[in-house]
Amino acid sequence: MNNSQTTKRDYETIAWGLLLIWWGLRWWPLESLPNGIGLLGTGVILIGLNAARFLKGIPTRSVTTMLGMMAFLYGGFLLAIDVMKLSFQLPTFEILLIGSGAFLLLRAFKKSGNEDRTL
Repeated sequence: MNNSQTTKRDYETIAWGLLLIWWGLRWWPLESLPNGIGLLGTGVILIGLNAARFLKGIPTRSVTTMLGMMAFLYGGFLLAIDVMKLSFQLPTFEILLIGSGAFLLLRAFKKSGNEDRTL
């Protein structure tokens, strides 16, 4: 196995280890923290994984980048709602799902459009 494949697996293993530890801490000793903190931490870990990959010249994965951004944004919205004691609820998760789905569709159509032009 080549060195870049080993490095890629090491980053994934580290990220999974961090995620499992973070989730365990968040649901047990840190359960009194405001809403959104768990998702913010998850987003930071997933975005950090892809940042490390990018800095090492390893291709990033769009799925983990998108999930990391969704977790970070949704966690930020939940934290803002909890801290600011807003009297209304925003459908933030639904908005993020719709936006992410639209992003994936646009990307897929853009790729297929580029392939048609090369034929």
